[in-house]
Amino acid sequence: MESISNSTNLNIRIDSNLKKEAEDLFKRLGMNMTSAINVFLTQSVKEQAIPFAIKENKPNKKLLKALKEADKMTKHPEKYKWYDNVDDLMKDLEK
Repeated sequence: MESISNSTNLNIRIDSNLKKEAEDLFKRLGMNMTSAINVFLTQSVKEQAIPFAIKENKPNKKLLKALKEADKMTKHPEKYKWYDNVDDLMKDLEK
């Protein structure tokens, strides 16, 4: 890592809530925001990549199937039994 005499400033804009949450996390981990960002940048340079997966949050097949089923049930409520409370649902499940 660079010596303090060879340091420079980096100004970034982030959401104030995100900053607070990150500062709280890093404090629990025994470091400050500057140290955490230096760790991130050092690891990025070392790996020549972002040091974690950045990917689109896509639902898996099971979730897609459930969403499709829920959509179908919403469009055709007359075909399905609906419950107003958990007790009635549980009674039917126990049958």
